[in-house]
Amino acid sequence: MTTTAARPAASDSSFPTRVTSIDALRGLVMFTMIFVNDLAGVSHQVVPWWMRHFKADGNGMTFVDLVFPAFLFIVGMSIPLSLGSRLNRAEPVWKILFHVLIRTLSLLLIGILMVNESPDSAQLGWSANLWSTLMYLAAILAFGSIAPPPKSDPGVTTKSPGRMVAILFRFAGFLGLAFLACAFRGRNGERIISLSPFFIHTSWYGILGLIGWAYLVACIVFFLFRENRTALLGCMVLLMCMYPAARTGTFDHFWLNHLVGMGETLGSQGAITVGGMLLASILITPETADHGARAWFTLLFVLGCVGGALLLHGLYGINKNSATPSWCLWACAITGALWLLLHLLCESRSFGLLAKPLAIAGSNVLLAYLISEMLPSALDLFHLGDWFSRLAEANLFCAVARSAGCGVVILVLSVLINRAGFRLKL
Repeated sequence: MTTTAARPAASDSSFPTRVTSIDALRGLVMFTMIFVNDLAGVSHQVVPWWMRHFKADGNGMTFVDLVFPAFLFIVGMSIPLSLGSRLNRAEPVWKILFHVLIRTLSLLLIGILMVNESPDSAQLGWSANLWSTLMYLAAILAFGSIAPPPKSDPGVTTKSPGRMVAILFRFAGFLGLAFLACAFRGRNGERIISLSPFFIHTSWYGILGLIGWAYLVACIVFFLFRENRTALLGCMVLLMCMYPAARTGTFDHFWLNHLVGMGETLGSQGAITVGGMLLASILITPETADHGARAWFTLLFVLGCVGGALLLHGLYGINKNSATPSWCLWACAITGALWLLLHLLCESRSFGLLAKPLAIAGSNVLLAYLISEMLPSALDLFHLGDWFSRLAEANLFCAVARSAGCGVVILVLSVLINRAGFRLKL
């Protein structure tokens, strides 16, 4: 792996902002996430063990344990493209750093609220399902944006009401989130937020919160080293070394370790995200512009991760909950291989259409994720939860059909909402 050449000049308009294969991979992973999350609610007598998370204290993994790290990897792949394009437009660094901070805090906010999504109806004084449904709707409004309709005459300038409507939606959404956070009551009267004294109950940060921390780590690495692949590889290794350091108590008295796990969250999960950045660097450097160079680098990346996973397996095993190094490296290897397959498909005239639906679905997946997480509460709110559960009770085929159908419907709905001009933007 060699150091890359200098980044393109600011006038180079060929700097990619989106890559179809990354969108396709994101769409595939999002569908898988909806599928396995829905399948998790089906009886163990119907769904076999390999279609669920591997046991929490075990040594191993199933394809279900790949979904979360695959998202971390894709987040990393997107960073050189999104932040790189901002730098390429000569956007001030302080403004980009502010964007990174706001996005991180937004992911943490939604993640914390999602972790506390099950208040106690008796303590709350009203329906817990209604609280959860409103929380997701408020989050969608708070981070939504409305695209103005295309102009029929480029020479005519008209004021679009979209921006004002989006501002009103965001104001209502944040106001709703603040109200719901203050209204939350757990089984023993626990609160999400307390003002006197000020306290925020996190328990853990949720999937989106963990993605937020990993995103912050990877962005810091990107600003330091950009597309320098040698440095990115070194940072990936150093972040992974934080896991054994944490296991031996190195960070026990460090203040940040009391806020977020230094070994698992910032270290292991940050390493996966930097691994995605390392692989994506081949999309924006001139010496890896041809398909052969990209395929060769990706194969070396995959083989290197597989070798590292095998060598480290004996130390800590493979465990998703503990974010062991071997689990991280297997996730990077498999996700990298999937991306290469989709990349070759997208570049093929004969098979490119196969990946197009996934790319469309993967262009804006946060809305799909929030809708999927809101679905159980919404169904129970309208007394449809029992009916939905019965759809999967007969056998494995019915369970798989329900979960797959759920994934397709939610992704199609999200695409239609996006096409109508409403998107989630952190």
